[in-house]
Amino acid sequence: MSDIKHLARKNIQALTPYLSARRIGGNGDVWLNANEAPDCSEYQLDCSHLNRYPEFQPPALIEAYAKYASHYGAQIDNAQVLTSRGADESIEILIRTFCDPSTESKQGDSILICPPTYGMYVISAETCGVQVDEVALDANFDVDYKAVEEAVNAPQSQIKIVFLCAPNNPTGNMLDKAKLAKLLTATKGKALIVADEAYIEFCPELSQADLIQEHENLVITRTLSKAFALASIRCGFTLAQRSVIEMMSKVIAPYPVPDPVAQIATQALSEQGLEVMRERVAILNNNRMVLANALQQLDCVTEVFPATGNFVLARFNDSQKIWQAFTENGIIMRDFSAKNRLKNCIRISIGNVDEMQATLKTLNSL
Repeated sequence: MSDIKHLARKNIQALTPYLSARRIGGNGDVWLNANEAPDCSEYQLDCSHLNRYPEFQPPALIEAYAKYASHYGAQIDNAQVLTSRGADESIEILIRTFCDPSTESKQGDSILICPPTYGMYVISAETCGVQVDEVALDANFDVDYKAVEEAVNAPQSQIKIVFLCAPNNPTGNMLDKAKLAKLLTATKGKALIVADEAYIEFCPELSQADLIQEHENLVITRTLSKAFALASIRCGFTLAQRSVIEMMSKVIAPYPVPDPVAQIATQALSEQGLEVMRERVAILNNNRMVLANALQQLDCVTEVFPATGNFVLARFNDSQKIWQAFTENGIIMRDFSAKNRLKNCIRISIGNVDEMQATLKTLNSL
């Protein structure tokens, strides 16, 4: 080991980093591997204050998101919103705020995940020296609420945070509101239940934000990367009761959101920006429906998972053959076939009509 590497913390030396779509890369001109929007909007920037540090939590941005989040029965005020560098930072801040890391002499806290699910929960925990416990999704890839409750309430449990992704990446499953509310009550004072709603704009009526007022231990993470087509600016949000936001505010960086990011995000959350977003969602949801229906008719497809976000996970009879065909046609997908319970599965991001037609043309040629 080099002189520098041995200076790093032991858990970092052993850490396998998250393989993002950009790290994996690929060759082609149809990029359907990162659940990105296929288009983007134009924004205006005021550069007259770039010499100044930005606001800790830009008031206009916080107010705009609180107003936007107060739909479908939710009542979110400004004190219940924290903005961060993407939802990924929110995940890490939650772990750093509420979980004690393990040391050589003492076992620390842990998070609980329900695999197969988003990989950054594990990476963030391991980076912070926090243990990871697992309760697998049930046979239908839904959350096993009873098992999660039992894990949190077990006598020796050190679980402080439970991460539930809905729509779940990559399977698309949603949360059951009644069962979630019961879980929140059963784990009150013991653990935070985090609902990761990165893709909720594609099925907004299924958000859990209306439960925040009654449950101090519910946290919701959101992002502008998907439906708002702003993956490049790295802007996310945390919704929770004031007590949670106050704790996280102690830990987050002093200037987490650059001023140009705040300007763009605030414009995206304006009435005009929201109209553009909803039009985009309607188009992508329609493209998703067309793709999912077409996949159901293909002999090479053995299973199509719930289509709730801007992606569809499909199980093929031979994913390696499918992957090779996509690669030869310059179509970049995300391969999940090596993940537990996802053998022969490939996730397809929903793109524009031409990209979806190119995808189906490749599949129909096999």
